[in-house]
Amino acid sequence: MENKHQLSQGCAARNLTMLMDFYELTMANGYLENHRGDTVTCFDLFFRKVPDQGGYAIMAGLEQVITYLQQLRFSDEDLAYLRSKHLFSEAFLTYLANFRFTCDVWAIPEGTPIFPNEPLLTVRGPAIQAQLIETMLLLSINHQSLIATKASRIVRSAQGRPVMEFGSRRAHGYDGAIYAARASYIAGCSGTACALAERDFRVPAMGTMAHSWIQLFDSELEAFRAYAAVYPDQCTLLVDTYNVIKSGVPNAITVFKELAAQGHRPCGIRIDSGDIAYLSKKARTLLDEAGFEDCKIIASNSLDEYLIRDLLVQGAKIDSFGVGERLVTSRSEPVFGGVYKLVAAASNENETDLIPKIKLSENVAKITNPGFKTVWRLFDRETGMAIADVITLVDEIIDDTKPYVIFDPEFTYKRKTLTDFIAKKLQVPIFEKGVYVYDAPTLSEIRQHCAEQLDTIWDEVKRFENPHAYYMDLSEPLWKLKRELLDRYFAV
Repeated sequence: MENKHQLSQGCAARNLTMLMDFYELTMANGYLENHRGDTVTCFDLFFRKVPDQGGYAIMAGLEQVITYLQQLRFSDEDLAYLRSKHLFSEAFLTYLANFRFTCDVWAIPEGTPIFPNEPLLTVRGPAIQAQLIETMLLLSINHQSLIATKASRIVRSAQGRPVMEFGSRRAHGYDGAIYAARASYIAGCSGTACALAERDFRVPAMGTMAHSWIQLFDSELEAFRAYAAVYPDQCTLLVDTYNVIKSGVPNAITVFKELAAQGHRPCGIRIDSGDIAYLSKKARTLLDEAGFEDCKIIASNSLDEYLIRDLLVQGAKIDSFGVGERLVTSRSEPVFGGVYKLVAAASNENETDLIPKIKLSENVAKITNPGFKTVWRLFDRETGMAIADVITLVDEIIDDTKPYVIFDPEFTYKRKTLTDFIAKKLQVPIFEKGVYVYDAPTLSEIRQHCAEQLDTIWDEVKRFENPHAYYMDLSEPLWKLKRELLDRYFAV
């Protein structure tokens, strides 16, 4: 999204208004019938657990939320379908026919490291409107945050080597392919194999050849020569169709020498099967002995952060990685688990007085944080590193000119006083009474923001196994409110 008025091309041609769980419609109809449709409500979108037992996640998908909310209109076809169900009142169908989005929305910008239970996105507005948008908000944020989080782990495992997203053909549908490419780029992947992602989102598209190219010719050498003739300055050859060391690399070297004689330098070779650590080391030796020290070695084939890390530990001579199915499906843990919960609602007597709401459960992890809230990140003033996130009631101010006490909500005796810190609100306004007010960054700016913000998170939080638990705090007024509601309802 290049500016605040430009729609994402990936969604612009489709009416996605009806992409919602059916119960949102039945509840909305019921709200209207019970004179609660215009009741002011507040919903939080948050997640409960970082995938892969990691220490952090990456916020993504906000652009698609914005596009959806900007286009939110019920068509004649939508209304005809709903009328055919014989469940909805004519008053409700008339309401939908005249629908206009008027909610306030705040969100954490894309590319920001995020942590469990903090409000990633907050909606305040009429109950019907806030309810109807639930599914699409969750769909957009859950999917892209999941893929961005996985991509971030994979990019970190590569230790500065480029990672290309290669997973379109294994993605869960065509939208899954396109938006996985977008999310992967936010989190640091250098490009994608998906051409549509470059057309619509300017994610650099990359690719060379498949084994079918080699097989189509009478010999591997002929196939390499034909490709080099078409792309003499972008010549990367796939060397594992038959035998990497006996034929693939030697034939590639032959063609590279022919290119060099014509004034061209080869780009690289790609290994897509076999013992990649061993083969890359043997290939590196052969290439270097032939005078092609600048020729890059690309590895692909069902890679993830753990396999990449192991390859590098084994001394693999790999310059970049192509990662497919285990990235675009987040195969190791394919669910992000974001939820959308009512946290406050106005009384009938006073539409501006938001009464805190809480959901209780015997599963402690499912007990929500009540009230209209926001979230702050506290940074060490000297190092710039993130110290903790604090969820507060919306009218609270964290004054970073004064000492501030953070404490663990589960162990209130564990307190720490901060004195030299900077407090920053993470959420920013996106819509005010339905009017889009956000100055949206470009995808490249989101990617840069992600890299910069990840640098503020300690490496101990970012490690793959047993990461250090990042400090998440409830402000004392919020903690007391939650305790009060717990005592009230558990006493019933």
